[in-house]
Amino acid sequence: MGRASTAYLLTCAAIGVAGGVVLAAGWWLSLALFATVPFATVAIAGLWVIPPVVALRLLQRPFAGLLVGLISGLVLAPFYTISAVATTLFWAFFPELPFLVTLYRRWATWLHYAGAALIGVAYPILAAQSFDLWSMATPVLVGFIALCAASCVGGTALAILIADRLRAAGVARLARHRAAV
Repeated sequence: MGRASTAYLLTCAAIGVAGGVVLAAGWWLSLALFATVPFATVAIAGLWVIPPVVALRLLQRPFAGLLVGLISGLVLAPFYTISAVATTLFWAFFPELPFLVTLYRRWATWLHYAGAALIGVAYPILAAQSFDLWSMATPVLVGFIALCAASCVGGTALAILIADRLRAAGVARLARHRAAV
C-alpha cells in the first residue's frame, strides 16, 4: 500500500473533523426524530455517508473513507459515547466496500452510488429491531427502505459534488499522490 503522506493524513483529518461537526448536528436531529417520528429518521441517513464519500472521491486512495470515519467518530465521541466511533466506521465501511471489491483499481462514479444503495438497504435491515421493522405493513416497510436508500444516494450525490468542487479548486492535490517508498 505504501506510506501515507502528511498531506494525505491532514486532508483526511480536515474532512473527518468537518464531517464530525456536521454529524453532531445530524445526531441530535436523528435523536429528536427517532423519539417523535421514527420513520423520518432514515430521511437524514445520507448525512452519515457524506464524509467518507468526500474523502474517497477527492483522494481516490484506499481506506480514505474508513480513516475519515474513524476521525469523525473520534470527534463525536466526547459529546456522545465511544460508540460514535463504531457508528461512523459502520457508515464509512459501505461506501468503501465497492472500491475494496475492485481492489482499489477502479474509481468510477457508479461505485459510489453502489455503496450508497448497499448501505441504504442494509441499514434498515440491520437496525430492524430498533425500528420494529418487521411489524410494519409491507408497503410501509418498502417505503421505509426506499426512503433510507434515497437518502443515502442523495447524500452520496452531495458528497460527490462537494469533492468535485474541492478538486476543481485544487484542494488536496498533493494528498492524491502516493508517497514514494
